Amino acid sequence: MNDINLIYHLYPLRMCYKDDGNKYPLADFVKLIDYWKELSVDFILLAPVFLSSSHGYDTIDYYQIDPRLGNNESFSQLIKSLHKAGIKVILDGVFNHVSRDFFAFQDILQNRESSKYKDWFYINFSQNNSYQDYFSYQCWEGHQELVKLNLQNHEVKCYLFDAVKYWITEFGIDGLRLDVAYTLDEIFIRELNTICKNINPDFWLLGEMIHGNYNKLIEHNGVDSVTNYETYKGLYSSHNDHNYFEIAHTLKRCFAKNGIYENLSLYNFVDNHDVDRVCSKVIIEEHLFLLYLLLFCIPGIPSIYYGSESKICGRKEPSSDNELRPFLTPQQIINLSKENELAQFIKELASIRKNNSILKHGSYQEVYVSSEQYIFLRVLHDQKVIIAVNMSAVSKSVCINSLNLNGVYMDLINPLAQVEIPHGTLNLAAYSGMILV
Repeated sequence: MNDINLIYHLYPLRMCYKDDGNKYPLADFVKLIDYWKELSVDFILLAPVFLSSSHGYDTIDYYQIDPRLGNNESFSQLIKSLHKAGIKVILDGVFNHVSRDFFAFQDILQNRESSKYKDWFYINFSQNNSYQDYFSYQCWEGHQELVKLNLQNHEVKCYLFDAVKYWITEFGIDGLRLDVAYTLDEIFIRELNTICKNINPDFWLLGEMIHGNYNKLIEHNGVDSVTNYETYKGLYSSHNDHNYFEIAHTLKRCFAKNGIYENLSLYNFVDNHDVDRVCSKVIIEEHLFLLYLLLFCIPGIPSIYYGSESKICGRKEPSSDNELRPFLTPQQIINLSKENELAQFIKELASIRKNNSILKHGSYQEVYVSSEQYIFLRVLHDQKVIIAVNMSAVSKSVCINSLNLNGVYMDLINPLAQVEIPHGTLNLAAYSGMILV
């Protein structure tokens, strides 16, 4: 699974559905298959698609596709079409909490202490809550509409594991993103890993991790990868602050020899459904190109959030998520990318990565870093790739003679032009980047 080239992240319950009734079925994603193939996408990540009360992260039924998106049969046909095209599917597994409309919680509301499901949650019948249920319960980060499950309860685990088995065996899903994995019971994660890989040894588990040591979630047969928020922050703020030292420090700490994640393949991104769109985050538009160049060349697996490849903007607003998670039809996605310089550049980067095993599996080595210039190597066996970026508005000559990189190279971004490094000096044009072999 370390050969994943590019993951395309979608949020169906906003992308396909609007509260005003404008909608289209999830099955229409087949219209994006040719687009994804041109973009060298080999995995799609779908934010929650199970029946929920509102946004998907408040699950009602783990066995049913949300009717706003279609039904189980149409979803099955979509997966078959994607698999036929060589594209695998990762679903969002929201196992930490459920909706108040979830059947087991509804039974507690009706039967209280007599409910056979009272131990499925963390209930205190001697207290009250904002819904005036005359009992309290644990929830996710103060959101009482999201009721925390007791993942140490055998019946809860059996229910969730049976649901996962259903989607693997009956539909052929290829992976799960574990929502708020940082708060999930570690034994639950390891047991889930065993169950999934007993069915499909190549099944891929991605854990959402925001802070802390990523190794904790991966070790002892936990997840296969985690969301790399540390690198996410460094990618955009290094450019906004004109400070490549930040991202260089992060990558060296994480991926250089003896780095804390040297042998891990983390899930890298520049935006997602929980943070501002990168186009709204980066101050200088030209820096978007350099940011994406780094995304595709650093260790780990790159991901694209739907529409961001075409410079869609959006801020995370407390009152509405329509801007961050917009309604977009497949044809709108395709049309936005046409003649869009950034989308075409990302398409080129994805193709370069697809055809270069060094960028997928090579080690990381820092070569040069200054405030506005940054050069590093990816090395696999006796082969190397030089990645160089210059965020400055003026050209810059950089001395890198310490590693004896003199010679003539081909720039994979511009393969018709030869790049010479004489006497250890590399010339970088303004707002430019190179991938040299």
